[in-house]
Amino acid sequence: GRKTRMNFSKKSLPACSPCRTLTKTEHCMKTRRIGIIMNGVTGRMGTNQHLVRSILAIRQQGGVVCGDERIMPDPILTGRNADKLQQLAAKHGVEKYTTDLDAVLADPYYEIFFDASGTPHRIPFLERAIAAGKHIYCEKPTAVQASEAYRIAEVAEKAGVKNGTVQDKLWLPGIRKFQLLKEQGFFGEILSVRGEFGYWVFTGENLEQPAQRPSWNYRNEDGGGMIVDMHCHWRYVIDNLFGNVTRVFCKAATHIPQRRNESGDMFPCTADDSAYALFETDTGVVCQFNSSWAVRVRRDDLLTMQVDGTKGSAIVGLRKCWVQHQSVTPRPVWNPDIDSPLNFYDNWTEVPDQGVYDNAFKIQWEMFLKHVVAGEPFRWTLREGAKGVQLAELSWDSHHKGAWVDVPQ
Repeated sequence: GRKTRMNFSKKSLPACSPCRTLTKTEHCMKTRRIGIIMNGVTGRMGTNQHLVRSILAIRQQGGVVCGDERIMPDPILTGRNADKLQQLAAKHGVEKYTTDLDAVLADPYYEIFFDASGTPHRIPFLERAIAAGKHIYCEKPTAVQASEAYRIAEVAEKAGVKNGTVQDKLWLPGIRKFQLLKEQGFFGEILSVRGEFGYWVFTGENLEQPAQRPSWNYRNEDGGGMIVDMHCHWRYVIDNLFGNVTRVFCKAATHIPQRRNESGDMFPCTADDSAYALFETDTGVVCQFNSSWAVRVRRDDLLTMQVDGTKGSAIVGLRKCWVQHQSVTPRPVWNPDIDSPLNFYDNWTEVPDQGVYDNAFKIQWEMFLKHVVAGEPFRWTLREGAKGVQLAELSWDSHHKGAWVDVPQ
């Protein structure tokens, strides 16, 4: 394929334009530049969340303060399509890009390899980067199969490279507000969780209503599907907030049989677009998550979790969180013959912001950079990411068997 000339100069880093005024101490800090290979970031998520709102935002703010130095990420974009790379680099002022991944893997300046390519292609990329001694950070799912996800985690561990998996939802403002109240004992004993995720993704059959998600999401052969996408998220959300998942019961469905692709052609959907699941945990909390791209939204957000405890409840959204304490819980009486005298949206209080909440992806990127440079703790590893792939695989096992399936610890 055509290769694009790249500039490997370590001195080509442009001056940053901090979004805040640096303190006198920060001005005197030495800068620790760290080269990052950003592979496969021409897609929507890779571009918006990882390149623009994380790495470029970190550069704009003047880097990440770590001890007595500032970490300054220096990205190079890699991929198969030189034209897409050139357009992306030009649009966002990124100086370096190339289709020659082997060349940048061989350059010791680039210490971190980040991958946001398609899931079916991820393992070979990670293997090459680990063999080159790069620290690894990647999107989820980390693999198509759980055995491969655990194997690549072991390969990275044996090679001694630092590694991490994106688990962004843990740093969303709504979840952080919930976690603060949970740590303060607001809910008492948590009993159950009911999660609702999704929205109506247009099929594209009506040209005036184009699809708002890429078509590969609905093709199993391209790594698409609701379970492999979202159950990786639900694993780390449940494990970190409510207890380790021990059993799963799941029903998958492909409600929409055909859609229109980016070329304007209709294609058969071979991946699940919806999943309905129950998860048991080692703490006794029962979690139910409905996930669908064929549902119309009448709730507070595209993702909501209702968490019920003995002393209080919460509705947790992406950015907001509402709570109801036992002291203001209404006392309904069942009577379907009259309109309800109670408005059940009353007596819920929105949890106020505790400060300015940064982008969730950016927060985890900053933590990973500190982990690589200074050895600060970072527990969201490839092995943790493999647990999500495992849960997705076991969810499919449950679907096919029509039965509960144990989740090994």
